[in-house]
Amino acid sequence: MTPAQQSLEAARICRLAPVIPVLVIDDLAHARPLAEALVAGGLPALEVTLRTPVALDAIRAMAGVPGGVVGAGTLLTPADVKAAKAAGATFGVSPGATDRLIAACEDEGLPLLPGAATASEIMALLERGYTVQKFFPAEQAGGAAYLRSIGSPLPQVGFCPTGGIGLKIAPGYLALKNILCVGGSWVAPKEAMAKGDWAEITRLAREAATLARSA
Repeated sequence: MTPAQQSLEAARICRLAPVIPVLVIDDLAHARPLAEALVAGGLPALEVTLRTPVALDAIRAMAGVPGGVVGAGTLLTPADVKAAKAAGATFGVSPGATDRLIAACEDEGLPLLPGAATASEIMALLERGYTVQKFFPAEQAGGAAYLRSIGSPLPQVGFCPTGGIGLKIAPGYLALKNILCVGGSWVAPKEAMAKGDWAEITRLAREAATLARSA
């Protein structure tokens, strides 16, 4: 799967809803009900970060939820790519991009949303064929103002900004023409997961799913 093909699929996934939940799962028992709650609220694309020991098993559990599109976040190595694909991930997200990581996604046929934070990084990925990219860490790297500015010289790149984005500032990103969606963890607070309050997570997902976007 070429980078251009990956970006076509990444764009499709990003357009499923205005928000992609970024999920850190510590308890495997939370995986399926969490996915069901988010999908029920209108957020079908789910990013499970590979930051916990149960992350791959969580992807396996969530991949079976009807209507869900489960991806793996924090991909750092070719081994991460292979493991994520084997667990059932249908897309991948990385904080940055390396030659080895890109090659692994091409070999495994895993659509990648590669991370970039500077004009040079964005241009280098575009040169390889990635027209859809993750902007990370969004708030720390310049926020919506930076993305608005970069949209003038690089209008052909669409972004999913992630990092420090919550409900209050998400609309400022989604109003930009070069933003396909945003990534955020606020729709799955740890307190609600710990309590098993899936109704609250569905409510937060519904709220996020109604956010308007221009792209």
